[in-house]
Amino acid sequence: MFVKQEIAHSELPEHADGVTLSLGELLYYKTQTVRWLPPAKSLWSQINGQHKSTQNGRGMNFSEVRQYQPGDDIRSIDWRVTARTGKPHTKIFHEEREQPVMLYLDFGKSMRFGSKLMLKSVQMAHMASLISWLAVDQKDRIGAILDSGSDLFDIKPTSRNKGPLQLFNQLIKMHNQILTTDVEHESPLSKGLNALHRLCPKGSEIIICSDFIRFDHVKDKVLLTQLRQHNRVQFVQFFDPLELGQTNFRGVEKVTNGQQTRWLSFSTKQNRQKLESAFQSEQQKIASLCRSLAIPYYSISSAVPLISQIAGTNK
Repeated sequence: MFVKQEIAHSELPEHADGVTLSLGELLYYKTQTVRWLPPAKSLWSQINGQHKSTQNGRGMNFSEVRQYQPGDDIRSIDWRVTARTGKPHTKIFHEEREQPVMLYLDFGKSMRFGSKLMLKSVQMAHMASLISWLAVDQKDRIGAILDSGSDLFDIKPTSRNKGPLQLFNQLIKMHNQILTTDVEHESPLSKGLNALHRLCPKGSEIIICSDFIRFDHVKDKVLLTQLRQHNRVQFVQFFDPLELGQTNFRGVEKVTNGQQTRWLSFSTKQNRQKLESAFQSEQQKIASLCRSLAIPYYSISSAVPLISQIAGTNK
């Protein structure tokens, strides 16, 4: 169930209403790619700093085994062939020209929420659009796993304009359908992480977009460690100001954490501070996990236009 208060529509991107998704609002971000390519001081330039495009040095794709030659990297020696032939042999890798960029997009119930400008899920779709166009602009392939909370939809990495358009069509269809449906029991985030582990080609750039409400700090850490062995992983967390107790509403409202439901009064400062404290505690846990696994971590508000936020990060 989503909540949406009165907003200033002039702050929304063209064609956007903050709740449903349209192709027009996602195509809008194609015009923004030039502004946010490095060396722009933006969130994307920070994300892109982890992302090595087009020329990746020694690629992840195995090509052949040949006899060792002076100057070859001894770390690439194929010890099995060396032992069998009695002569040192080395593995040769061919350079990757297109790197897969895989998005994991969490459209679970908690993401279908917004108290001010737009739903968290809509803001995430805007971020996915910008990343998609930037990836294609850098000659990379874009793919995704869409998680509705109950079902997963995978889109194989595809290059050029076909990649983003294929993603947007499925994204819009799924998002607008789930706004009118309710799932009693959602799958854990680990289901999506397992799918990433199974479907992502080695050497992928994986960007996990979620509010991480369904994240299990014990089980999912194991899956993230496995993903990190052969891929670059990054976290982008989406949040709403109401989750921090930041609201002008002073009435009583029914709230839920996905497990328990209760009535909460927003009229008392103490209750609003409890909300903020609980949110910050969970956010710190996620940030700490990311630091322990060397995973870059960013957070995005649903109450501020995306372009304004990424422009203001890293001043």
